[in-house]
Amino acid sequence: MYRSKHCESMPGKIADTKLAAKGRLSHEWALRRMGIIEKIRSKNEREQPLAGLRLGICLHITKETSVLAMAAKSLGAEIAICSANPLSAQDDIAAFLYEQGMHVYAWRGETKAQYQQCIQSVLAFKPAIVTDDGGDLHAAAHCQQKARNIIVGGTEETTSGVKRLAALQAAGKLLYPVIAVNNARTKYLFDNRHGTGQSTLDGILRATDMLLAGKNVVVCGYGWVGKGVASRARGMGATVTVTEVDPVRAIEAKMDGFAVSRLSDAAPAGDVFITCTGQTGVIRKEHFLKMKDGAVLANAGHFDVEIDTGALYATARPTQVRPNVERFIVNGKRLFLLSKGRVVNLVAAEGHPPEVMALSFANQLLSILHVAKNHDKMERKVHSVPEKIDEQVARYALGAMGIKIDEMTKEQRHYQASSS
Repeated sequence: MYRSKHCESMPGKIADTKLAAKGRLSHEWALRRMGIIEKIRSKNEREQPLAGLRLGICLHITKETSVLAMAAKSLGAEIAICSANPLSAQDDIAAFLYEQGMHVYAWRGETKAQYQQCIQSVLAFKPAIVTDDGGDLHAAAHCQQKARNIIVGGTEETTSGVKRLAALQAAGKLLYPVIAVNNARTKYLFDNRHGTGQSTLDGILRATDMLLAGKNVVVCGYGWVGKGVASRARGMGATVTVTEVDPVRAIEAKMDGFAVSRLSDAAPAGDVFITCTGQTGVIRKEHFLKMKDGAVLANAGHFDVEIDTGALYATARPTQVRPNVERFIVNGKRLFLLSKGRVVNLVAAEGHPPEVMALSFANQLLSILHVAKNHDKMERKVHSVPEKIDEQVARYALGAMGIKIDEMTKEQRHYQASSS
């Protein structure tokens, strides 16, 4: 159950305000490891570039997200925030942000209806800029006439959301400019690969307490997330098979040293199956029927559509055997579904480490500042993160690590310019 908290200046719905002190400690832990965000905040705080601007946020409510939200608040933004997943909100962080004067609509274990209501509550706040992870907030905004007239721009965190926005653009229905933060090199090369790679296995291990060494792990999809998951699983001693529908990525996986096969061929031998595709119906009933006793099913994609959980729940009644682990008896064999098929690294664990999210959220914060300053000059389309921002984030990250790199000489710059 959630407890609704209302006051004249700060409406919101969270689990329990008493968790704020715990949330503050988690926030401080992440803040110390996200120096890039602090650098951006301190550089811009005097000018208050977001003063008076209403910012609507739909992100996973984690300690890392609290660092981004607090930085935006320090730069002048008024904020309403909800969770990007019904099961990913961390209640102590929600309480901390609520205590800081934000309109927070998030608690762990929301129903689908409650999740949608939280999104509507953020839109009711009348944000001028919306920051999303997965595209649900953007999609809801496009269905509301009032939101259409108020929102001047937005940002999008993840692959799934960028694809949805691109579809709106292709149909001529995108109503405001959006920066695809996911497409920044300093986002997908690190967040998607290193962040999801580590945190997905973290979630699986926290849920199951299993030994990965010697297990047959089947990774569905070899995009940046799949690359990270496959690499980390192999690093822990697993034998990894990759399944793909893209022939180029399949060749890449093979040349990276992984076995590559069709999922139907890999199903009988797999001990752990991890979906990393952003696609629907990847693991289906015909695959469940082929799996061996004890197989574990986990999803690393944003939406809970990659594993056909509907078929599982229709086939067998689940038994909760551990937190975030349900057992199904299918064709006389036990199959174990993690986190109800939702993104395992955020439901069964804490999401990405702060050091990785510092890169992603530095892109978010700088992109929010860019939209706030330039929205009236931006076309209504999906924009790439400006190259200057991408490079600036990389330099900030190197500085935080104490790393110095070479600079091109005058002669090298001239040579590069003359040969391009």
